[in-house]
Amino acid sequence: MNKETLEVSFSCTIAMEQGIDRIISSAGGEFVRTEVIMRPSFQVVGIRIEANVESFESGLGKDMYARLLEHQHEISCRKNDHVILMQIYPLNEHFDARRDAFTHLICYEVTQADLVPAGMVHHTVQSSEYVVCTHKGAESSIHLAYDYLYGSWPEQSGRAFKDYDFEIWDERYHPESPNNEIDIYVALS
Repeated sequence: MNKETLEVSFSCTIAMEQGIDRIISSAGGEFVRTEVIMRPSFQVVGIRIEANVESFESGLGKDMYARLLEHQHEISCRKNDHVILMQIYPLNEHFDARRDAFTHLICYEVTQADLVPAGMVHHTVQSSEYVVCTHKGAESSIHLAYDYLYGSWPEQSGRAFKDYDFEIWDERYHPESPNNEIDIYVALS
């Protein structure tokens, strides 16, 4: 078993063993199970806003999440109760998510989208390959997973990205808990 450990710039240790990355942060988060998968197309219905990361994290995201939960009964044909945070970025080489606004959808996957409630949108996600990892730990440290996925991972894998990613918030989602888990999917071109 070949094991390699590498210190990276955001104070984490990466241990690569049999193609699975495990990153443990000194900030209290970790992520595991980095793999490439194929996912068929799917549809979502939910709430859409335009904001940068700072605005979203300053309370706008929590407000959207609460509003979605309050109106979830209006979304017919929900596939399950897993909330999806989809982030769609402009195709601009100078784009900076911390500074520039982009599309956020807080939504549910649906089996069909015949009736979209007032104030909500429908979006179809095309079939794609994704690099997937599971963030473990408080949501406040999830940026470390994104830093790795958008920073080191493309250099190591030789792959490039499409213009979106999404998180799945299922029964493991407890944002302030060290036991929180969030699956992150980044679309590959």
